[in-house]
Amino acid sequence: MASQIALNTALPRTDFKGPALVQARPLLKVRNLSISYGRQQVVHDVGFDIGHGESLALIGESGSGKSTIAKAVLRLLPNGATASGQVVFDEQDILSLSERRFRPLRGRDIGFVPQDPGNALNPVRTIGSQALEAAALTDERHPAARKALILETFAKVGLDNPQRVYESYPHQLSGGMLQRVLIALAILPRPSLLVADEPTSALDVTIQKRILELLSRLQEELDISLLLITHDLAIARERAGSLVVLKGGVVQEAGRTAAVFSSPTSPYARKLHADVPALNPDRYAKLRDPGFARLADDRQAKISVEGVTKRFSVDGKVLTAVDDLSFSVAAGTTHALVGESGSGKTTTIRLLLGLEEPESGSIRVADDTVTSPGVSSLRSVWRHLQLVYQNPFTSLDPSWKVEQLIREPLDRFRIGSAAELSAAVQEALANVGLSAELLQRKPSALSGGQRQRVAIARALVLKPDVIVLDEPTSALDVSVQADIVEVLLSLQAKLGLTYVFVSHDLALVRQLAHTVSVMQRGRIVEHGTVHEIFGKPKHDYTLSLLSSIPSVRGEKVSAPAVRRVAQKELAL
Repeated sequence: MASQIALNTALPRTDFKGPALVQARPLLKVRNLSISYGRQQVVHDVGFDIGHGESLALIGESGSGKSTIAKAVLRLLPNGATASGQVVFDEQDILSLSERRFRPLRGRDIGFVPQDPGNALNPVRTIGSQALEAAALTDERHPAARKALILETFAKVGLDNPQRVYESYPHQLSGGMLQRVLIALAILPRPSLLVADEPTSALDVTIQKRILELLSRLQEELDISLLLITHDLAIARERAGSLVVLKGGVVQEAGRTAAVFSSPTSPYARKLHADVPALNPDRYAKLRDPGFARLADDRQAKISVEGVTKRFSVDGKVLTAVDDLSFSVAAGTTHALVGESGSGKTTTIRLLLGLEEPESGSIRVADDTVTSPGVSSLRSVWRHLQLVYQNPFTSLDPSWKVEQLIREPLDRFRIGSAAELSAAVQEALANVGLSAELLQRKPSALSGGQRQRVAIARALVLKPDVIVLDEPTSALDVSVQADIVEVLLSLQAKLGLTYVFVSHDLALVRQLAHTVSVMQRGRIVEHGTVHEIFGKPKHDYTLSLLSSIPSVRGEKVSAPAVRRVAQKELAL
């Protein structure tokens, strides 16, 4: 009950009847909500209010209970789950309603925007056929009127050429377009409450900004209440009027957003605040300083890419993925490649690894030239260059133990005796802050952060000069991400490693990198130190990316620059 009491005192009362003022009752009132999966209780005495047209964000890492609470509001808890307490929507306790009585509320009065449009939409049916199901929840009964309403709603959420979207299959649309489709389907019946579960976590920063601004605009125009599920405090600060911070299903802190950010009282809320890159750009300044010193030495580049071009043939058309690309990376520093999806980042990484052959130009890693694909010609390159993949849940063989996973690169290069192999594996594991007791575990017995540390240890075991980091923290919670970043920068300071860091998270790039190349449509449009790129950006595209970072928007980018970016976006 302690969390319930703390919450009720922190949030404004909306049902109090004073002598001079009767405040409106909340649209959604949650009281003493507890949820269990079998015998395991995962949500403990949670409570909050959302008024008409207001927004509230549930904040916390994976396993904190955010999505479980959302499922309880939507009555979508899996079989075997039990919920107690009250969830009162529009003065009806929906937990006590039968499924038959609640079903008309779901979709019509309570809308839902899921996290992953790739899983939420049926890949073998057109967008239009799926939209008609949502339109069936409206008061329109004529088929032509329903289609007209769908097209009107597609236009409202910013989808150009709504007819083409209506006729398309999901795979024919971009991630940003698919997310707009999901929002359109959710608002089509004009619900009173919209539940958005991590609606932008898989999107580029510029698309994320547009989606969030779209939600805010629709909330205002249609007077919709918003329950936002997110792990990103920077997003919550911008988009929610109130916050509920959860850990292990228990409320740690709650209240108006401004109050929670200005003076968080719980240790967990303070830590979560400190772990958000957008809110703490200089958190790792001391760990990065050795890299800046090496950069100032102007020593020979560890990586040199000169005039590289790569084209692909797609459906009979020639696509230039990388166009006259040139950059260098000083030894012992971190160079970031940033840009939206389709900018050429992944192709650049494949070229660095020798997995693709450039049509022109040259690439050198350490003292080796990256030549045509082939194990024999690239063996020396791979000895000095290793890769940490984006997703630790899929990059590690689930049937192998940690010891085998870390040792495999040594086995492939036939390095060391049995005793030397064992010592090298334990050294690599210690370097990433893991104990030897994990060596006999399989990936399924590790947390997400532990898996990514194992992936880093696997890359370190050959003692390479260069490590390519391909979105190494995008699948991790912000607190786990902070731990991984500290590990990477500590290793760089200790071992003098050179990193190539690929990311769409510019706030994280600002914390981690020394130099940055901004890529657009296969070309580098701007290049410089992290201070130059983030402090005095010159290219409109860079300005557009930077304006999408929550803590940067309106703070470091000048007003004329913001207007120029806005005008450019309106023209798109």
